[in-house]
Amino acid sequence: MSFLPSNLKFLRKTKNITQQQLADMLEIKRPVIGAYEEARAEPKLDTLQKISACFNVSLEELIYTAITQNSIDKKQEDLEANASKNSVSARILSITVGDDNEENIEIVPVKASAGYMNGHSDPLFLTSLERFRLPMFNGGTFRAFELKGDSMLPLQSGSFIIAEYIDNWNLLKSGETYVILSKNDGIVYKRVQNKLKEQKVLKLISDNPVYDAYTIGVEDILEIWKAKGYLSMQLPEPVKEATMSQLTEMVNQLQRSVKEIKPLN
Repeated sequence: MSFLPSNLKFLRKTKNITQQQLADMLEIKRPVIGAYEEARAEPKLDTLQKISACFNVSLEELIYTAITQNSIDKKQEDLEANASKNSVSARILSITVGDDNEENIEIVPVKASAGYMNGHSDPLFLTSLERFRLPMFNGGTFRAFELKGDSMLPLQSGSFIIAEYIDNWNLLKSGETYVILSKNDGIVYKRVQNKLKEQKVLKLISDNPVYDAYTIGVEDILEIWKAKGYLSMQLPEPVKEATMSQLTEMVNQLQRSVKEIKPLN
């Protein structure tokens, strides 16, 4: 027996989206959704996979298990209990996929950061973001976050950090850079010192020494993304020629260094 029709209808209503909205997300026609929910038609495998990704459930759950609010709550409780024990993310990540069932890279510009804070786990919100693909970013889940401010110079404000989703926070490596989504600070891009095991905190460090480092508690963290690359519309400035005074100082320094060299006996 397939529970797909009832599960699809239940999950759609749980997310408070219409058949038309779901059809737009799946890139199919609205009447087809009605046919699925009324068991008058069965989706193809690629559509099933999109539905599975959209609602963060496995294909097995979607087809063979009666999904209820109690089962959803129990699953979330189990995830949170595991997170408390292991200091890992407790949330199942929402994603979008293309016609080939490959994941997209969603773009999170600064103007959408507030919306992302509220809708980062909402599949419908994710479909409102621009998306793209890059062949060198595959095998994981990636997003592009716009950088704001000068705390991570030489990266300029307006650059986009392409980052990979990290579900096990214990694997964070000190000294590397991450995009952190937190309840109090929103979306920030920082260099991290991992103190989760000892103190249940991360120390966030700016590459620009003007900004002080600070700590953030594990209970405040919503998402962590490992920086993998960046895109920028600002081309590097050419190397400037040294001024006469700079050349003179370089010569003087060289002369001082030569004088300090002791001859071999």
